[in-house]
Amino acid sequence: MAVETHVLDDDCEAITGWGRTAPTLARVRRPRGHAEAVEAVLACGPRGAVARGLGRAYGDAAQNAGGTVLDMTALDRILAVDTTTGLVVCEAGVSLHRLTEALLPLGWCVPVTPGTRYVTVGGAIGADVHGSDHHVSGSFGRHVTALELLTADGEIRTVLPGTPLFDATTGGMGLTGVILSATLRLLPVETSLLRVDTERVPDLDELLARLTADDHAHRYSVARIDLLARGSATGRAVLTRGDHAPYDALPRRHRARRAPLAFSPGRLPAPPPYVPGGLLGPTSVGLLNELWYRRAPRAATGRLQSLPAFFHPLDGVPHWNRIHGPGGFVHYQFVVPYGQEETLRRIVRRLADRRCPSFPAVLKRFGAGDPGLLSFPLPGWTLALDLPTGLPGLGRFLDGLDEEVAGAGGRVCLAKDSRMRPEALAAMYPRLDEFRALRTALDPRSVFTSDLARRLDL
Repeated sequence: MAVETHVLDDDCEAITGWGRTAPTLARVRRPRGHAEAVEAVLACGPRGAVARGLGRAYGDAAQNAGGTVLDMTALDRILAVDTTTGLVVCEAGVSLHRLTEALLPLGWCVPVTPGTRYVTVGGAIGADVHGSDHHVSGSFGRHVTALELLTADGEIRTVLPGTPLFDATTGGMGLTGVILSATLRLLPVETSLLRVDTERVPDLDELLARLTADDHAHRYSVARIDLLARGSATGRAVLTRGDHAPYDALPRRHRARRAPLAFSPGRLPAPPPYVPGGLLGPTSVGLLNELWYRRAPRAATGRLQSLPAFFHPLDGVPHWNRIHGPGGFVHYQFVVPYGQEETLRRIVRRLADRRCPSFPAVLKRFGAGDPGLLSFPLPGWTLALDLPTGLPGLGRFLDGLDEEVAGAGGRVCLAKDSRMRPEALAAMYPRLDEFRALRTALDPRSVFTSDLARRLDL
């Protein structure tokens, strides 16, 4: 894959997203404080700048070919914790992993966590990440009570919810400025465990029916679908739902009674640098899907599970993004509104008929939409899957899915996109013009930009 090149200093670095699909070169600056961040922004040059956290955006949102990338991970201090009100003030480079390590022993938890805890607070706000509790909690931005934003003119502004700049920044993919710090509202918990219900679901129709009937009864809900199953088994899934376990629910002799708020995530050996071509093809993924489905209980209730095991099983495997081979993978996530279930069924059938080897695919329900101008969630069904870039005709196939999603009033997630065409964007994000107008007024020279912004004309 060709790397976009420009005339750069000797300190340029190759940068790519977690999907490893579109590497580009940029000057990387690593500010250690506000003054250095201001200096880097004011001196970024004609190709502009974009902030970057831990590199878990799948596509090109945190890349800036030929320009400046601000690695914000050195700004990683937890500045204040109020255990009475459940508020934490932290710098934007703090990871959700570190927040969990620090706050869980105090009886508080991050209220929204995506599929990995190795994202920074700044990245979580910029992408307005969501979790398996969106139907209850909304996206990350709903729990931010204030943030500090470095804008293109070198000013540091305090930005509050309910303002246009706040709504443009949450989900704005770093294009309104550099988030320096934030105040977050936390969730109280009594233990570091979840009470989990798991069941096998034989097909997609039954899955949608069960989620619709009683998803409201659980804080967290996620279904892992076998996209290779066809016929009467199309869309079969393992449905997992959980709630934070209160201390009194722990069995009398359970070890967690001695340390109910302990947090000790495990780690597995790293996979090889790449998986030989074909190893994760339809046959092997079909076998993995079969084992996943058969291994799950037909129905089990109240099992205790740790936070990492429930929320972040892949975090236990370092560099798991290598398993798709040297060409990387496309992470494709879309949402279609309630009432468009037939569109969802049609897309799942198309994926199954095409034998798309995604292990596994994840289906969730979204609640009310979020105020961010470019926030991804809307009330409806969201499906996320990983596809190796080497699949023949993948680009054309996904372009066709984009058209179906847009035609149903849905959208594709920008934080995970690496290949969508700009003409599809306006149909998916009705507040796009509002975002562009605010960005132009705030940053008329487009100091803040990225490969994603140029590709989609944001």
